[in-house]
Amino acid sequence: MKRSVLLARAVAAVTLFAAASAFAQGAICYNCPTEWADWGAQLQAIKQKTGVTIPPDNKNSGQSLAQLVAEKASPVADVTYLGITFGIQARKDGVVAAYKPAFWNEIPDGLKDPEGYWFTVHSGTLGFMVNVDALKGKPIPRSWADLLKPEYKGLIGYLDPASAFVGYVGAVAINNARGGTLDNFTPAIEYFKALKKNEPIVPKQTSYARVLSGEIAILLDYDFNAYRAKYKDKANVEFVIPAEGTAVVPYVMSLVAKAPNADNGKKALDFMMSNEGQAIWANAFLRPVRAAGMSKEAQARFLPAADYARAKTLDYAKMAEVQKAFSERYLREAQ
Repeated sequence: MKRSVLLARAVAAVTLFAAASAFAQGAICYNCPTEWADWGAQLQAIKQKTGVTIPPDNKNSGQSLAQLVAEKASPVADVTYLGITFGIQARKDGVVAAYKPAFWNEIPDGLKDPEGYWFTVHSGTLGFMVNVDALKGKPIPRSWADLLKPEYKGLIGYLDPASAFVGYVGAVAINNARGGTLDNFTPAIEYFKALKKNEPIVPKQTSYARVLSGEIAILLDYDFNAYRAKYKDKANVEFVIPAEGTAVVPYVMSLVAKAPNADNGKKALDFMMSNEGQAIWANAFLRPVRAAGMSKEAQARFLPAADYARAKTLDYAKMAEVQKAFSERYLREAQ
């Protein structure tokens, strides 16, 4: 065999070994987009503190769960970040594993699966993320009813309620505010039908940059994204908790069942629950599940408690139970 061929094979073998060795220090996370909830800072800190490299991933909750189910026989991901209803469904689908991370006992009951199949890392409150400049002099909307006014035509955006968790949360919040229940989504369906007259933009994935650019002036989104835009990116953005009320919801993490790099995934999950990991969430304007992560400085950037009194917790198990039926109805009647 020619020397050049042997050399080429040797180089290829060394390259493959190096790649394998590098990946041995890595893990795959589904739904960890750098633009959302400052995952960029969290992923950097995980690498610095644990040595585990996790590439960003731009799936939303629905896309992540669908991928996990499709890959169930041969998983690719090690950990996943999901809206709580998707976390509950992921356990039912058998695609996540039981794991109780560091500081497990400090996670309140109701914000974790008792066996560790999912656990809350932070929560967010849904409202209006408003690019004031993009309104071009129009008043900042203060209620769900305001968004139906013709003056906001072409200015409103919301993530697809049939796919993205934040979109579904928006539907639940609207439904509750307009007299519906988790057994009756008619008020939300009728609202979305009416809102179509204002030609809303309905993306499937996080649209933070589109608000900052002014392409979307009013986005149904969480407080943490609005505060990040205002305080970190120095944009003329305001967060509004609608007058009729809204919802507060947890976001959860899970270890993937039969994860190929489970030990690395566990290291990442443990770090996110540490004081340092929780502080990263708080400094990104999220409410960490462990109070130790919230400094007074971070708390001072939130709207007053009187505004947050309009944000209510939900029956998250029931939300998960009825989500599929809502999604099917939304696609059939309101998209």
